[in-house]
Amino acid sequence: MPIYDITRTVSPDLKVWPGDATYAAAPALQLRDGASVNLMTLTLSPHTGTHADAYYHYEMDGAHPAAMPLEKYIGAARVVTVSKRQGGLTPDDFPAGSLIGVTRLLIHSHVSDSPDDVWPEEFPYLSVELIAHLKAQGCVLIGLDSPSVDDFTSKDLPCHHALFQAGMVNLETVQLRGVPDGDYELIALPLKLDLACGSPVRAILRALA
Repeated sequence: MPIYDITRTVSPDLKVWPGDATYAAAPALQLRDGASVNLMTLTLSPHTGTHADAYYHYEMDGAHPAAMPLEKYIGAARVVTVSKRQGGLTPDDFPAGSLIGVTRLLIHSHVSDSPDDVWPEEFPYLSVELIAHLKAQGCVLIGLDSPSVDDFTSKDLPCHHALFQAGMVNLETVQLRGVPDGDYELIALPLKLDLACGSPVRAILRALA
């Protein structure tokens, strides 16, 4: 069965949220210097590249990545392409019937065509209306190729909070270029990090047949 890697490559060139820490890998030990191994010290934001927000990111008493519900990050998922380039997505922005019965939704937009080293100046994001619509159908995860489920300038983060209140989880900055619309198995587990506000994931899709 084909596997689609829908993860952005983590490198020093990868654009991160403005003001966030960029990825760096500094050598602590090196074979060429006579050490028995190469050993690196990594510096990065929990929201580097393709990642899962933890509830603690925006809820005072929310769970850290180590306590997030793993079962929501693995299972049946549907990729759906939208043409909207900017603004909140509503059910009307999706092809007719494409959201029926979806349990994990991955939204493919123009942002997947952006190189890793380019920050998207415009991107679509979620709406409270869309979250409520998907929750009513039993959806447990929403992933976007955009860097946020809310508008870039938002301070009250209505969609982040709506996801928490609905018991749903999210992925951000997935890479869906070249992935046909349709149904897959998603595997995108966050690391078992305590105290953190999110976690990078290695997200893949496996074709069902």
